[in-house]
Amino acid sequence: MADDSRHAAWRFDMLSIARWCAAQGWPVLPLASGRKVPAGNCPRCQEKGHTHADCSCIAAGRWCHGFHAATTNPERIDRWWSGDPQFGVGVACGAAGLVVLDIDAHAESVPSRDRILPGIAIHDQVELEGLEHGFHTLALLAALRGEEDPAQDDGTLRVRTPSGGLHVWYRVDDRRRFRCSTGSGSTRALAWQVDVRADGGYIVAPGTTTAAGTYKPLGSTRTPRRLPEWLAVELTRTGHLDLPQQRSVPRMRALPQRARQAVIAAGGGRGRAAQILEAALREVAACAVVAEGAGFSDKLNRAAYTAGGLAAGGYVSIADVEGVLRGAADYARPGQERRSTQIIRSGLEAGTRRPLHIEGHPA
Repeated sequence: MADDSRHAAWRFDMLSIARWCAAQGWPVLPLASGRKVPAGNCPRCQEKGHTHADCSCIAAGRWCHGFHAATTNPERIDRWWSGDPQFGVGVACGAAGLVVLDIDAHAESVPSRDRILPGIAIHDQVELEGLEHGFHTLALLAALRGEEDPAQDDGTLRVRTPSGGLHVWYRVDDRRRFRCSTGSGSTRALAWQVDVRADGGYIVAPGTTTAAGTYKPLGSTRTPRRLPEWLAVELTRTGHLDLPQQRSVPRMRALPQRARQAVIAAGGGRGRAAQILEAALREVAACAVVAEGAGFSDKLNRAAYTAGGLAAGGYVSIADVEGVLRGAADYARPGQERRSTQIIRSGLEAGTRRPLHIEGHPA
């Protein structure tokens, strides 16, 4: 799939598409002919209560249970698509290390302002005339963050869908695992009409044809680039990051002395506010003793959210707590200032919309 001139040939050759995807290291699964859903399970696997966890079909080389059966095995791929050349091709996102933004362009009524960008307030003075679909909401999010609109990112694989939407493909090179969001009404949607296909789901492969049309790759780029860090931060904020279970993450008894003094100063001497802020920052600082897998982004986001709430409640200065947050983040993850700054700003912004009021401690 080197360029658009070859796309017409790929349209009718699903086996070649499956082979090409597998060659990229992306496990594939067959989709029902003319549709974008996985090929049907065998009769036994259709029984109520039956799951992939206790099924012998996958080990036997059958495609039951959708993306759970996805494979890069050449023999299995040849057998599946030679047996039914009309099967479409799906890619298991989690196993492939992919995060795909699924941008829709459905004709729907614009939702309330709090649902346009989940977790981000759209103030009344912001003009929404002309906002119609996911392309607009994603562009709005990118503009708010001062970043490039992913829909215009010609440095990564982008696929036009038959309905007029767009799939923007990115890869995740580290151990972070991002979850799917399904449906624009999901609390984890990145934006209105912008869903996320990641671990726990699949995406239709470029070149696949359904009854509605063909999934056509745009431009000349045929491979996903690394997920931009600003999008990783947003996906963390919206709850898409799948944090590993922490059984024995070492915890620090206290912040470094200088950081603790800064917390007290930021709290203006108000004991309870300083205690709340210190507890949140202690979680961030504890990440310093864990190289990875400590949930640093999520903990920093929660600390910033807490700090923003305290600032909105009048207990601390927003400028002071931002400095303290930066100090704790730099202590835990030195050299990652840009990433930390994005997380802090996003968390503070969300926190300031929900003031914290400490019982018995007026601001």
